[in-house]
Amino acid sequence: MSETLSIREARARLAEILSNAEAGEVTVITRKGERVGAVVPIEILDAVEEAADEMLAREAVTHLDEPTVSMAELLADLFSDDQGAA
Repeated sequence: MSETLSIREARARLAEILSNAEAGEVTVITRKGERVGAVVPIEILDAVEEAADEMLAREAVTHLDEPTVSMAELLADLFSDDQGAA
């Protein structure tokens, strides 16, 4: 279950919101009635970050056979394009 609070309410109740997060609850923060953020238990953030890392790793594996470019080549290409456009 989650609670929704305005930024003003969240500021006034920050310690309570953090205690709720430790207890596994999510608090959604709104600005002018629009959801803009949330305070979540750290386990949820850890799980989201781990899932994102896994997704990026899987994406990287699909590109392993593609040709690579060194950083020097990339920078040389970037700077040569900038000078030619000036």
